[in-house]
Amino acid sequence: MRLVLVLACLLLAGCGPAGVSPSVVLSASPAVSSPAGDPPGSLACARLSAAMDAGSFLTAGVVDEIVAGTADADAPLADAAGRLGDAYRAAIAASGKADEPDKVAAVGAAASDMSDVCVASGLRTAG
Repeated sequence: MRLVLVLACLLLAGCGPAGVSPSVVLSASPAVSSPAGDPPGSLACARLSAAMDAGSFLTAGVVDEIVAGTADADAPLADAAGRLGDAYRAAIAASGKADEPDKVAAVGAAASDMSDVCVASGLRTAG
C-alpha cells in the first residue's frame, strides 16, 4: 500500500502546469537526525521514511542526503541507495520529456525497494 501512495504522489507531482518542475511543487522533507551509536545506515533509512511520508523525493537535495547516509552502511543498503540516486538523476534528466512519468515512477519503485532493504536490515521502524 505504501508503494501505491508513493507512486501516486510522485506521478501527481509531475502532472502540474507546463514549466513548473516537481521540485517546486513538492516541499522538502523534515530534518531527520540520528543519535550517535545508531547502526550504520539508520539515518539513511530514517531520511527515506521521512521523504516517503512527505512525497519529497524530487526535491533538490533529498535523495542526495539519503544516499550520503549510506556511506558506512552494508552493501545491500548502499546498493539500494545507489539505485535510488540513479533513478532520481534519470528523472531529473527526463524533465519535460515524454518519458518523464516513467522515470518519476522509477524513483518511487527504487524508494520502495530501499524501504524493503531497510526493513529487512532492521533499520526502519514501522510507520
